[in-house]
Amino acid sequence: MDTLRGRAETLKLARLLDVEPQRLAFLEELPADDVRLFREHAVAALFGEDPVLLDRIAGMTKLLPAAVAAGIAQKALGPRLAAALAGRLEPARAADIIDRLPVDFTARCCHHVDPRRIAGIMGRLDDDIVVRIALVLAERGDHLTMGRFVGHLRDSALKSILPQLAETTLLRTGFVIDHPERLGHIVELLDDQRISAVIAAAAEHELWPEAIAVAGMAAGEQRARIASLTAAQPEGRLDSLIRATAEQGLWESLLPIVSLLSEDELRAVAALPALRDPAVLDGLVHGVVATGLWGDFLPLVGVLPPSARRVVAGVAGALDDAGLDALARGVDKEDLWDLVLPLIELMSDSARGRVLAVRAFQERSAG
Repeated sequence: MDTLRGRAETLKLARLLDVEPQRLAFLEELPADDVRLFREHAVAALFGEDPVLLDRIAGMTKLLPAAVAAGIAQKALGPRLAAALAGRLEPARAADIIDRLPVDFTARCCHHVDPRRIAGIMGRLDDDIVVRIALVLAERGDHLTMGRFVGHLRDSALKSILPQLAETTLLRTGFVIDHPERLGHIVELLDDQRISAVIAAAAEHELWPEAIAVAGMAAGEQRARIASLTAAQPEGRLDSLIRATAEQGLWESLLPIVSLLSEDELRAVAALPALRDPAVLDGLVHGVVATGLWGDFLPLVGVLPPSARRVVAGVAGALDDAGLDALARGVDKEDLWDLVLPLIELMSDSARGRVLAVRAFQERSAG
């Protein structure tokens, strides 16, 4: 998932620093966890500015009725400073003032709130206010701000918000969610019909990377559920998923999801036209060599049509020495010999000889 997580973290950092994402595109080459850590340090630096001044204003605010403080925040401070001030107030006091602000103004403040203060404030707001703020953010297409907040929402608020959001909004918000450990539970609140609609939207709006990322973050039963509902989609949609994955090199993200399918579902995927395309299969094999996902890949190979299996065998047999060594080590580590030997049988004599000359294969034969 590092490629997709890297994209999401770069988008979040660009928003935090108020720069165009293209200027930070080089960060996508770095480990996603490193970019996330840098973003957390940036949050600490940005929101730690002028604490004495903000604390002084916050102290004065405590002396005012909430309605008066809300009026000052709206007319004198503006969204950025009002949001900074909210982060210095006690959560209950901040929520009391927010309750008296126009929803549109509060939504504009959300982008500027210290992410470390969100949980305390959200826990004090009534669901009605939370729902209205979320819908304003959705209408503006502010998915990055929604991604900051959604992990902190109570189920009661989520159950009101989710049915009112477009499927594309769900995908784009899920992609940049700040608390991915919550995503599985959020998916659990959606019925099968809604998840199928989200999958259809991914195909229609070319949002397969976002959909793959969301499925990957929704661990356990919900990931398997998404995988199964995806496999039930029409052939054209599934084919577009495979081609988008091939074009963007996302096999490391998709294959662990495919591996959750039942044998019948796996056969339906294996029969897709895209998986008979030599260029797609070539990229798939090299992607597996790079990621070591042999345990996720070889069961799929076993149910590919014969012509596709021969293409895979040809690509695998033509790997350089380092690629063959990676194949052998991966197969040996996960004890996948029963799955790889039929593939080797489909190779040309010269390719088979190269493969069997690899040390791990020789040791296996000797054993």
